[in-house]
Amino acid sequence: MTESLFGSNLVAMVTPMEPGGALSEPGLARLVDHLLTTGCDGIVVGGTTGESPTLTDTEATLLVRSVATRTGNRARVIAGVGTYDTTACIRRAHEAQAAGADALLLVCPYYSKPTQAGIVAHCLAVADATELPVMLYDVPARTGTAMEAATLVELARHPRIRAVKDAKGDLFEAMSVMADSPLAYYCGIDELNLPYLAAGATGLVSVVGNAFADRNAQLISAVRGGDLDTARALNAALHPLTETIMRTSQGAIMAKAVLAELGVIPHATVRLPLLESPPGHLRRLTDALAPLVAGLVPA
Repeated sequence: MTESLFGSNLVAMVTPMEPGGALSEPGLARLVDHLLTTGCDGIVVGGTTGESPTLTDTEATLLVRSVATRTGNRARVIAGVGTYDTTACIRRAHEAQAAGADALLLVCPYYSKPTQAGIVAHCLAVADATELPVMLYDVPARTGTAMEAATLVELARHPRIRAVKDAKGDLFEAMSVMADSPLAYYCGIDELNLPYLAAGATGLVSVVGNAFADRNAQLISAVRGGDLDTARALNAALHPLTETIMRTSQGAIMAKAVLAELGVIPHATVRLPLLESPPGHLRRLTDALAPLVAGLVPA
């Protein structure tokens, strides 16, 4: 594993909101404090889990500024700036840098389904726009287009494109790109955190980490120390909660529900077209949380 300027135990942070849908400054402050005290060393702001499609440019900038101010030098702040519009991405990158971001998260352009050459041109244009390091975000299930291995290797030649958040789930391809480029790899699929770390990933960008970044920190430490028995035990202990958050409805919805259940944020409000969890989903969540909260699993 290669140490990275992005950190290793990153969280794809939700965006706390009031019942009417406005940003919740008190909720944001409490959430950032919670992430820092539970071992998170990198906070992704305004990414998919942060409901980026329904954030205005003003809100996205406010979030970066608020999180950067509260974290100080205790964690890296990685600002999600990706859209399907290259010009808009460049504008957001400038705004994120001015607001105090340490790095950028750049998703593969979605909906328009560009060619691989178009993806390269888009990413290079954004990487050229600021002095911030860039983490690419490869999530074809959402964007409709994957970043091919050759595309990632080509983009790695740019001095500011330094990492990949891999939500593609092709572990063999990930290992191939790790072997053929200096890119730091981050697992962006909580269900696969352990195998990605064991294969050489630098770290995680986790949704489940909103609630239990401390368990992820222990998992990273166990794998780095070669203690796979402990790593497997930690992974198994988190498995019911990971399954509930990631496979019940949608990650942002369920991550907010668990944070509200734990009392970290006051409301689980999401913006349309997302809807809050129905009672049946909340019961599943309570059941999955019970052993973790009771301390009946490795901590």
